[in-house]
Amino acid sequence: MAQTAQTAQEARRRSLKPLRRLSPYITRYRGLVVGAIVSLILAAVTTLTLPIAVRRMIDHGFSTSDSSFITNYFAMLLAVAAVLAMASASRYYFVITLGERIVADIRRDVFIHVTRLSPSFFDTAQSGEIVSRLTADTTQVKSAVGATASVALRNVILGLGALTMMVVTSPKLSGLVIAAIPLIVLPLVAFGRSVRRKSRAAQDTLADATAYASEQIGAMRVLQAFTNEKLVTGRFAHSVDVAFEAARSSVFARSFLTFFAIFTIFASVVAVLWFGSRDVLAGTLSPGTLGQFLLYSVFAAGALGALSEVWGELAQAAGAAERLTEILAEVPAIAMPANPQALPKPAQGLLEFRNVSFAYPARPDKPTLHEVSFTINPGETVAIVGPSGAGKSTVFSLILRFYDPDSGTVLIDGVDISKADPQAVRGRTAIVPQDVTIFAASARENVAFGKPGASDKEIETAARDALADEFIDKLEKGYDTPVGERGVMLSGGQRQRVAIARAILRDAPILLLDEATSALDAQSETLVQTALERLMKGRTTIVVAHRLATVLKADRILVMDGGRIVEEGTHASLVRKGGIYAELAKLQFETGATAFQAAE
Repeated sequence: MAQTAQTAQEARRRSLKPLRRLSPYITRYRGLVVGAIVSLILAAVTTLTLPIAVRRMIDHGFSTSDSSFITNYFAMLLAVAAVLAMASASRYYFVITLGERIVADIRRDVFIHVTRLSPSFFDTAQSGEIVSRLTADTTQVKSAVGATASVALRNVILGLGALTMMVVTSPKLSGLVIAAIPLIVLPLVAFGRSVRRKSRAAQDTLADATAYASEQIGAMRVLQAFTNEKLVTGRFAHSVDVAFEAARSSVFARSFLTFFAIFTIFASVVAVLWFGSRDVLAGTLSPGTLGQFLLYSVFAAGALGALSEVWGELAQAAGAAERLTEILAEVPAIAMPANPQALPKPAQGLLEFRNVSFAYPARPDKPTLHEVSFTINPGETVAIVGPSGAGKSTVFSLILRFYDPDSGTVLIDGVDISKADPQAVRGRTAIVPQDVTIFAASARENVAFGKPGASDKEIETAARDALADEFIDKLEKGYDTPVGERGVMLSGGQRQRVAIARAILRDAPILLLDEATSALDAQSETLVQTALERLMKGRTTIVVAHRLATVLKADRILVMDGGRIVEEGTHASLVRKGGIYAELAKLQFETGATAFQAAE
């Protein structure tokens, strides 16, 4: 069944006209489109006047030996050349500007749409492959909308104009040419479809190689630490070779297409010339008329020959447009309701889970949460502990509405968050994750990420409250110092304090702490814990932690195992109960103390 659906989808893809999906972008700039079309028509019409001048020159200029007649014609040809040059320059300006503008719009729209897609999309998508669509595929589209489309349209106008003038010049010879057109055009269309499929395959394999390279470059330290340079470069070389073979297949198809078109077109011109020369010898056709018809034949043949090459480029662009529109057609799994319910103001910080069950979309057969229910009152600090895979971090994903539960309800301040605007829901929360994301920007910009538009005073106050000012002030340029890609210039503790500063700056009523100190040394943990205690004051706080030392001060502790809440209470009451929490506490505290004593 799945294979049949996939086959049907592939058939639909082959039958679509992906470039048509660009029409909304093109129609936004009607002025540029009109300017380009007028320039193209003017250039084509100017070109089509040249054979008429040649015919009159042959039939009248040379036969009368009138030097003034010849002089006037050459002067007229100079004027025609000036008009043609002006029209061509205008065409280039309008068309290239239109291509650049459209591609800028597409890149913007694709990136905006990607930022609005749900996390479930990124569970399976590769970031490098998405970046490839934003860069390589949009470049293909730019080439098509710009130079390629211009050449195609120019040759269509020129070809149709030349055919029309051929009919006017000699209906008999034109009939021979027109009869040969289907023999040329139909194979071009068939080959063009093959080229588009091969181009799509080439772009897909290139995107895979780009995604792999992006992943490995981002993990360069790990790569070198495990001395896997040879393994990684070998895999990338293989990916590049596969992309090359796919591209070579596409290029071969285009080359054969070009060979077939040019040979058949000019063979037909030679045949027409042979028939025409016989009419000249018979006196039924003047030499000038044959020259005029021959030039129009060359124009028509050249136009069709150019279209054969352009067809291959448009086929490549169609594959790129298809890949881009696939992203734009992706529907976010989490979307704002048509009539979102407003969250109450002022915010309280009340959080409830009511019989929530959930399985990740990528693993629907393995539920992560089973009928989880709890209530966290405003200003309360609740810790969630348990073994790995118990579902602790999944609780955070549901609070942030990265996913919707399969059953049950999550409420903030009494409102079902599935009925509220996701932006409003996330605006009520601030998170300090275990794996902090630091951007390749200044320290100031990284802190300000928590509240875009914050003043310098607000940023520095947040950094001071997070105890981040002590190391930021020591940087070369202070708050304006770039911290490197992914914050490579900062230690783990420093990155965590930047994350805490972001959360302080956001000033949300609900605070989520996800293993915020698990990867820190003792000194850094002390500083971060101090900063967290400042941040937690007056906020509803949920702490996920493996290290139980970080949850001792919580008002309540929820113990999760197998996607269920199996215990609830304070540290003291749970230890007395002798359940899972007591075992975890014994393992961490007593074992740690024993190891410490043994080392003395």
